[in-house]
Amino acid sequence: MISSLRGTVLSTTTDSVIVEVGGVGFAVAVPGDVAHTARIGHELRLHTSLIVREDALSLYGFADPAELEVFGHLLSVTGVGPKSALGVLSHLSVDQIAAAVAADDDAPFRRVSGIGPKTAKLIVVQLTGKLQAPIAAPSSASIPDEISTQLVAALIGLGWSERVAADAAVRSTTEASETERGSVALLLRRTLATLGPAQGGVARG
Repeated sequence: MISSLRGTVLSTTTDSVIVEVGGVGFAVAVPGDVAHTARIGHELRLHTSLIVREDALSLYGFADPAELEVFGHLLSVTGVGPKSALGVLSHLSVDQIAAAVAADDDAPFRRVSGIGPKTAKLIVVQLTGKLQAPIAAPSSASIPDEISTQLVAALIGLGWSERVAADAAVRSTTEASETERGSVALLLRRTLATLGPAQGGVARG
């Protein structure tokens, strides 16, 4: 069992990396945010799951052990395979997944490519009680809910995944001035200055 890898990044795609460890290159399927931040020639540490099939051995890697744990939980859901589970973790953070399950809300999962309404509902039902709902941390950046919602929606419209959009919005509003927090346009400009536009309108990770 290969439970972790640490080595030099040889190449990346939108959903995978090749990591060289001891002269051997391992192809690893990863969430979009990992693929986006991985840099060729730089070291990368991944927590991995080896999926064994009759015709293939596939490695799935995550930057955080909590993501690996949730990946395992997702695989236990009827109708969810490794690619679908990876898709969920590419679009939703661990906290977003836990919050959706705790709220009995399957809508976030239905927005993931390859997850139908029935499977989305099964994810909520079969993961209930298995994930710890996130505890809301106090925030120094208080902005109206409608502005936060519009900011995330704007980022998604520009091609970013819900996961990346939500995380970027939190970071941006934390650093924003009082004036910026009252304007979607100003917050969007600040966020894109650090995030950059999604290439080709394709949602990243």
